[in-house]
Amino acid sequence: MRFGYWTAITDSWLRNVDDTFAFDLPAQRQIAQDAERVGFDITLVPELNLSDIKGNEGPVLDAWTLASALVASTETLEIMAAIRPIYHRPVQLAAKQAATQQYLSNGRFSLNIVSGWWAEEARQYGIEFPEHDDRYEFTAEYVHALKALWNQSPVNFDGKHIQIKDTYLEPKPQPAPHIFAGGESEAGRASITTYADSYVTHGGTVEELREKIEDMRGRRERAGLEPFANYGMAAFVIVRDTEEEARAEYERITNVSEGSKGYESYQDFISKSQLNVNVSLEDYSVSNRGLRPNFVGTPEQVAERILAFEEAGLDLLLLQFGNPAEDIVRFGEQVIPLVNRERQAVGA
Repeated sequence: MRFGYWTAITDSWLRNVDDTFAFDLPAQRQIAQDAERVGFDITLVPELNLSDIKGNEGPVLDAWTLASALVASTETLEIMAAIRPIYHRPVQLAAKQAATQQYLSNGRFSLNIVSGWWAEEARQYGIEFPEHDDRYEFTAEYVHALKALWNQSPVNFDGKHIQIKDTYLEPKPQPAPHIFAGGESEAGRASITTYADSYVTHGGTVEELREKIEDMRGRRERAGLEPFANYGMAAFVIVRDTEEEARAEYERITNVSEGSKGYESYQDFISKSQLNVNVSLEDYSVSNRGLRPNFVGTPEQVAERILAFEEAGLDLLLLQFGNPAEDIVRFGEQVIPLVNRERQAVGA
């Protein structure tokens, strides 16, 4: 299991309570360096221009600018920056930016491809927002164009949406950035099968993750492509000294009010996405259905739960924490060693 955390582009991951945390550069640098020290392998820098947590007026940082700062602040941490292709045109410039990040990080930069779901955000930022399946079609072509720019010289690409003629991009990224992508609809899974290097998904139960992994393995095999390098999942973690303390925190942050600031974006999300499970208001309390895996309890309980997901085929966790500065260190010092120790004990 590789462990990752979500870099904060806003000041909270919690929709129903007023908790906030520092997300300026000193705070981000310290969290990243602490994460490296306690056993984290990777960080996801999500990309939004509006806050889906605190509403349209909430503060949000630019993902790629922040990713550059993290590249300069770390030594071993992989920086996975989200990219939504409809916001990054022309593709040639995005390919150049990613290649530069890879060059400056000595090979520690990767991309999380997101087809997008928030129509209102696109409207406010002047972006055309295609229909669901059309977004996935464009995304697949976009990634194929990215890969051509990273691996060929000159590049000629004649697609339905993208045309590139006699274009050079140097230096080539070494290696090309790893492509992570997630989707649950039929269009999403079919598209991702063709272009991604690894598959990532929202939080779910062990049974839900097992179904997705088996399905995506089969799709890759039938397409004649190499297996995905990783299967990853987003999750929200609450680790406390006692189960009672952990459950009390769970109850506090899931006290849902339909008048909360992020509720409108939640409604937009579930109406514009095609998900394979019903999203409850409890799921809405944190992003990406992060509470669904039930990583809530003592270090021993959470480690045991993680091992159950590992047995189902999961090998990457992208974790959110209510108080990243404290909770990331706690998780790294108290949970990661237990997972590693148990794996060694069974000879894995």
